[in-house]
Amino acid sequence: MTVAPGHLSFDPKNLPDLPYDSWKDTLATLHMWTQVVGKVRLELTPLVNHWWNVPLYVTARGLTTSPMPYDNGDVEIMFDFVDHKLRIETSDGNAVELALKPQSVAEFYHSVMTALADLGVHVKIWTTPCELPPEKTIPFEKDNEHKSYDAESAHKFWQILVWADDVLKEFRAAFIGKASPVHFFWGSFDLAVTRFSGRRAPAQPGADPVTREAYSHEVSSAGFWPGDYRMTKPAFYSYAAPEPAGFADQVVLPKAAYYNPDLKNFLLLYDDLRAAASPRAMLMEFLQSTYDAAANLGKWDRGALER
Repeated sequence: MTVAPGHLSFDPKNLPDLPYDSWKDTLATLHMWTQVVGKVRLELTPLVNHWWNVPLYVTARGLTTSPMPYDNGDVEIMFDFVDHKLRIETSDGNAVELALKPQSVAEFYHSVMTALADLGVHVKIWTTPCELPPEKTIPFEKDNEHKSYDAESAHKFWQILVWADDVLKEFRAAFIGKASPVHFFWGSFDLAVTRFSGRRAPAQPGADPVTREAYSHEVSSAGFWPGDYRMTKPAFYSYAAPEPAGFADQVVLPKAAYYNPDLKNFLLLYDDLRAAASPRAMLMEFLQSTYDAAANLGKWDRGALER
């Protein structure tokens, strides 16, 4: 395989090492950059059930909004973690490229909004970040705290997403009931796929409108998360909502997987996966066994839902 100068080669049997502490500042900055772009998508696209209109999608070079409608055309915003650029294209053939480099969230926000306006895409977004505790929430235009970008770490993160995206798509394919796409949620900063039982979920007293829409129906959801201040280890996760009685006590595979009572998720640490003889087989084992636990305890109609 020929690799362009400065680019990292990738062997799916040797997943890249990416400890949380090695890139936590870049992760925090990139999280906010994806929120800026994600909020543009939120503003321009019609609501789809469970907020499926807002995530980003893994590409052969990074992450994309996919085409978004505006006026009489489309606009697409793409993170390129190979050449480290943000590319904004419109369906009339115009495009703008911005360098992904160390810069504050405020600088990134103003550059993106200016580029969109220059392309004739006039959009106003809510600039308060989502899914962060109040003490960590800084409006984009005022955020001069987060300004790190290590290109090598961003590239490694994208490589992990490419690999995880492939496995999650394979796992999704065996389910013929309602299932989400494999998509990247910029609020929680994770790659996820969700299966649905087909039944509405009980109402959650006091739930905010975002949560009510996201969990209006029974789900078993799984994905990859690079970690944050609550748990400083990247991991694959799986949870059920609502969580059926006994779910936390289920014995799942592989042996390295465990239930985290604070996050209410089964977790398989990324470093344990990297050390496996077959990471793909281990991850499929984790995805299937945790889904089995959710579906069996939740009394899903598996005969009608599975291929």
